[in-house]
Amino acid sequence: MLRAMIQIEGNKPLRLGIAGLGTVGAATCKVIADNQDLLSARAGRAIEVVAVSARDKSKDRGVDLSGVDFCDDALALARHPDVDCVVELIGGDAGVARQLVEQAIANGKHVVSANKALVAKHGAALSAAADTAGVAFLFEAAVAGGIPILKTIREGLAANRFTQFAGILNGTCNFILTAMEREGRDFDDVLAEAQERGYAETPPDLDVDGWDAAHKLAIVTGLAFGVKLKMDAMHVEGIRRIAAQDMQFADEFGYRIRHLGITKQSEAGVMQAVYPAFVKQDSAFAGVQRVLNATYVEGDAIGSLFMMGPGAGGAATASSVVMDVVDLAAGRAAPSFGVASEKLKEAAFLDMTSHSGAYYLRLHVKDEDGVLADVTGLLREHSIGVERVLQDADEATQTAQIALITHLEKEVDIQAAIAALNQADYSINDVHMVRVAAI
Repeated sequence: MLRAMIQIEGNKPLRLGIAGLGTVGAATCKVIADNQDLLSARAGRAIEVVAVSARDKSKDRGVDLSGVDFCDDALALARHPDVDCVVELIGGDAGVARQLVEQAIANGKHVVSANKALVAKHGAALSAAADTAGVAFLFEAAVAGGIPILKTIREGLAANRFTQFAGILNGTCNFILTAMEREGRDFDDVLAEAQERGYAETPPDLDVDGWDAAHKLAIVTGLAFGVKLKMDAMHVEGIRRIAAQDMQFADEFGYRIRHLGITKQSEAGVMQAVYPAFVKQDSAFAGVQRVLNATYVEGDAIGSLFMMGPGAGGAATASSVVMDVVDLAAGRAAPSFGVASEKLKEAAFLDMTSHSGAYYLRLHVKDEDGVLADVTGLLREHSIGVERVLQDADEATQTAQIALITHLEKEVDIQAAIAALNQADYSINDVHMVRVAAI
């Protein structure tokens, strides 16, 4: 069993080599230093940082590293004689980060990582390598920051067969959407503020185009359903097209807009997708504000479980990193994806054509008699039923915004109807569509 394989000999300290001393790396060192007695009691042995690697040795990181071996080359940690576990906090799915993890495992060292891109793209192979080497490969901090969702799925809810997971997995997107919602501002304006505050990178593509959330969702899919990860089977949409008008219409319809990662398993297969969605104003997701993350999981025994908390930031992410370290030191680290790597199944992954649900459509049209009737008539021709409609006319431009919520419909029918609406003489811009979440 893996638990037996990862026992640290006797009561010797678990000695860490930390690669990357940015916000998370520095916070990890500080948590270990500040809570050393507590961690030792909970792990049953001491936990020590014996080596680190970073670009700038002289930088003040708010923690005393004077007695720690500083390695200019991060890869030196993989062969360091005094390191039992490498903590990889560099980031990225290739280059030094990947080499470090691969070499550490090959050299019989345990690995703890917060690297969602690396795990999403190479997690299955790295998990298999760790199983072969008899070491642990743990990555709680790769998903949802300080929320222990992976441990909850893998261990706390181990009795459950999971059917669905949904989450707000990117704090940048949530900050932008909730600021737009509260203040009636446009996307570009709030994005600039997010960058000034350090909530968004420059360029912000990984966050606002949905790829950061997609990496995290792929990891959850593999763990929750026991399947091999498949990033290229992920449908990914960001939030750039969400406008202040959408927020206004959402409010009038009784919804909020949140960026969700959703993965489901059915007899037909697994569908995983990231996209902005309407959520009801009384739903738990609607109450998730600013940079917070949230996770929701459905299991056959538990029913449903919702957790909300900080999804990023040094201390919150370090909390999850150190949780993995404590589990490792205590000899209770479970297999990376909940089962031995050879037990991960090949799954049939479904694309968005298999999706069905309600939809929000916003049309920018000429403000002429009969346009609304033409719109609803065209939708009927494509078997689309309309539940509610709102209009907002602009006399100065003689145009109007038509917003509507459909009944439960098939994705293929919606896409066909949108294509027809875009070609209509009365349409000024392409139709804007947002899916309505059923959670």
